Amino acid sequence: MNRTDRLYAIVEELRAVSPRPRSASWLADRFEVSRRTIERDIGALQQTGVPVWAEPGRTGGYCLDRERTLPPVNFSPDEAVAVAVALGGLAGTPFAGAGSTALRKILAAMRDDDATAAHDLAARVHLLGAPPQVPPVPAVLTDAITARRVLRLRYTDKAGAATTRDVEPLGFVGSSTGWYLLAWCRLRDGIRAFRLDRVDRVTATSERAPRRVVRPEDVQVPDGDLRTLTFLG
Repeated sequence: MNRTDRLYAIVEELRAVSPRPRSASWLADRFEVSRRTIERDIGALQQTGVPVWAEPGRTGGYCLDRERTLPPVNFSPDEAVAVAVALGGLAGTPFAGAGSTALRKILAAMRDDDATAAHDLAARVHLLGAPPQVPPVPAVLTDAITARRVLRLRYTDKAGAATTRDVEPLGFVGSSTGWYLLAWCRLRDGIRAFRLDRVDRVTATSERAPRRVVRPEDVQVPDGDLRTLTFLG
């Protein structure tokens, strides 16, 4: 069994017995490798975002949250490349890191021959121009929206004036001119859109933000009317 197949098989084994753990020794015997190899494999899975962790103790081992994992997803090579092309446009957005993780998960879930075909097809796709050189968006922004944490921003507006303000994050707005953090600004007592490339510093506070309803007409951003992202093609 090659490493890719073994990684997939480890995930499926942990899914099958979840929430019970499997020890490194048990997995090593099952896949006929050393404990050290299993520990390296678990580390590789964790780096790709698989929700697996170690339970300490004599009866402990590795556990996996089956509610946050999927059974095998059969992407075809052209579907995988289509996803890679789409994700290539995420540079400078709040989802660039998540896009890279998602693509690694897709490739890890594919059969070896399909993954090889996807790599071969990707090598035949050529893009003009260099990718944009933009600073990464701090993960704390996306995390704060999910957790509803109040953020403290140091922000420089288009006139060059810098302010420090507490905001309640509400979401993101993407436009042809850039990406914005949509938030209730306590300094201005209203909804504001902050260009991400003008956020000089950001920290998450321990304060939980109240729930607020956002209406498209309340949002003042350039580039026309808002439309909300959906998962429907």
